[in-house]
Amino acid sequence: MDLDLAGKRVLVTGASRGIGLATVQAFLAEGASVTAVARRTTPELEATGATFLAADLATADGPLRMVEAALADDPRLDVLVNNAGGGTLPAEALSDPVGGDDDVWEQALALNLYGTVRTTRAALPALTTARGAVVNVGSDSALMPHRAPLPYSTAKAAINAFSRGLAEQVGGAGVRVNVVTPSATRTSLLTSEDGVTGQVAAAMGVSHAAVLDGFPEQNGMLTGRLIEPSEIARVIVLLCSPALPSAVGSNWALHGGSVKAPA
Repeated sequence: MDLDLAGKRVLVTGASRGIGLATVQAFLAEGASVTAVARRTTPELEATGATFLAADLATADGPLRMVEAALADDPRLDVLVNNAGGGTLPAEALSDPVGGDDDVWEQALALNLYGTVRTTRAALPALTTARGAVVNVGSDSALMPHRAPLPYSTAKAAINAFSRGLAEQVGGAGVRVNVVTPSATRTSLLTSEDGVTGQVAAAMGVSHAAVLDGFPEQNGMLTGRLIEPSEIARVIVLLCSPALPSAVGSNWALHGGSVKAPA
């Protein structure tokens, strides 16, 4: 199947590892030109040959400066994938019923919500010219906020609302906005000792291996395994393809059955 992405100009944030890295690889395999954005590069990202831009999208001016740099030599932009997100929370935020103090909330919202809004705002003129596509990477925690730190779940729920509202605002100009909602994915953000499962293990006083092994079942995933980043990347690439012009304003779930309510 030809996805008609050869020669398209693509911007991917949070691109150094996990879902972002897999997305860079998937677009390159389709013949697209990819600019990959992260705070710092990795050997795996460098091996792709994608153009790298270092940026901190949690800062107020980081997204605008990044988009300006990405478009400086070539103003075309066909696809924006807002994948940057995650972050770490202090241990006390996990036991606080409201998820921590203002500093914790501001940090989570800056990276997981404001970075996406600001990047999209800065890129929208170029995307409108190209009649392009935006995919925002969400999380099933937006639908089940009790299963993740509350600041993160709240930010991801806001991403869903932002994306659906934006789709209405810009759809008439030919810009397609969609969300991908994954569940637990095999990334270092989840699986490492200092990631989510490591934090949970420390808070519960149990081994990291035990938490990691039981995570799919505890998350209600019918597959019994974590999702691979390449699976999510394939959905993102499909949503951005001109071959799927009616995919707009949608939220594509890839959660292994963790969300029990019907769509």
